[in-house]
Amino acid sequence: MSNLQELDTYFTENRETHLEELKEFLRIPSISALSEHKADMQKAADWLKDSLTTAGIEKVEVLPTKGHPVVYGEWMHAKGKPTILFYGHYDVQPVDPLNLWETEPFDPQIRENKLFARGASDDKGQVFMHIKAVEAWMKTTGSLPVNMKFIIEGEEEIGSPSLEAFIEENKEKLASDIIVISDTGMQAKGKPAVCYGLRGLAGVQIDVKGAKGDLHSGLYGGSVQNAIHALVQVLDSFRAENGKILVDGFYDSVLEATEEEKEAYKALNVDEEAIKKELQVPALFGEEGYSHLERTWTRPTLEINGVFGGFSGEGIKTVLPNEAGAKITCRLVPNQEPDEIVQLLKAHIDKNTLPGVTISVTEFDKGKPFLTPFDHPAIQAAGASYEKVYNVPTAYIRGGGSIPIVAAFDDILQVPVILMGFGLAEENFHAPNEHFHLENFDQGLRVIGDYYESIAGFKPDELKK
Repeated sequence: MSNLQELDTYFTENRETHLEELKEFLRIPSISALSEHKADMQKAADWLKDSLTTAGIEKVEVLPTKGHPVVYGEWMHAKGKPTILFYGHYDVQPVDPLNLWETEPFDPQIRENKLFARGASDDKGQVFMHIKAVEAWMKTTGSLPVNMKFIIEGEEEIGSPSLEAFIEENKEKLASDIIVISDTGMQAKGKPAVCYGLRGLAGVQIDVKGAKGDLHSGLYGGSVQNAIHALVQVLDSFRAENGKILVDGFYDSVLEATEEEKEAYKALNVDEEAIKKELQVPALFGEEGYSHLERTWTRPTLEINGVFGGFSGEGIKTVLPNEAGAKITCRLVPNQEPDEIVQLLKAHIDKNTLPGVTISVTEFDKGKPFLTPFDHPAIQAAGASYEKVYNVPTAYIRGGGSIPIVAAFDDILQVPVILMGFGLAEENFHAPNEHFHLENFDQGLRVIGDYYESIAGFKPDELKK
């Protein structure tokens, strides 16, 4: 019997036990955003310590940070073999609105082969799978095919404020050949995907200040600048009618998608008509010359997220508003630097400010984009492991969103990051009735087990970026 057949037997025979253990983990209300759950955060970290130790991971520690603790462990006895650093998080989102949950969020229930609970998909279920894959290798063969390190944090859902400093301070402890993260999703049900890139983020707030207060439009209209008109002038100057961003220098550093990537996206056969129907919009819109996937995965954006100012109550109020504002975010692609983009935005705003007002810009969220080369052997090996288990071709995708800590791993540790997710977009993570499809729990365990063995077939030098 091969190693993988033994793993399959182990997962089958222990499925119910594993699900009960996962339910224990999910019962802990480890909500990082709420201070009243501080003790629960510690409880979840301690639970992970025990689980990793039971699985066979050594030197397991619960390490303090300025916020919630990090759980670390390692197994380093595969001489000459690559080292995988697995990253995940044990914190979860708040559960509001509670009345929309069909069952209690921290009382895990299985219905229609789906496990319902807060954290089931994001990210406790996916973290647990890697622990059980390690356990399966240890129980069936007595060792792992690769060296393994685990870092599991408790602040991902609040932006990982303590983790970047922790990584910087522990670079030697975290040294590895690749980083594996299971906190993303598949392309669709039954369609696995490896995500090899994410967009970055730069956000600002624009505040426009005019006269000392709101003015009567009959007494001052036409003679004093209206703060909302001045704001609209700036906002309209950001983009052309065809979707092109008009900020000088905005595209200068953009790394274009390769022809191979573009062909891979075409092969996914995304139905743009179905997207329009689902979103109930008459047309999709974006930068000319690019498909929907290219626009959302490989091109930068500038979006107005909110506008405020003036009178918006019932009826009409004849005033010249003295203040107005807007919130702007830009999704960034590889080679774009958030700090540089913010400076370009400031220069553009200054250039387009009308007389009679002053404009201030406040910087908010920032995160660098991330990209592991499409043809990297660790990426391709992940795809092969998915295909072996799911028996369908793996999609190689980028994500349109941002996970800033991924870019921090990439930047600080300088090793490839592989995003192997098993969630589905329909699983309500961050919303009521979050759940995890157990078919992906079952198949995902086997994919992970196979992937560890696949990576063992490479020399560490072959996995360098």
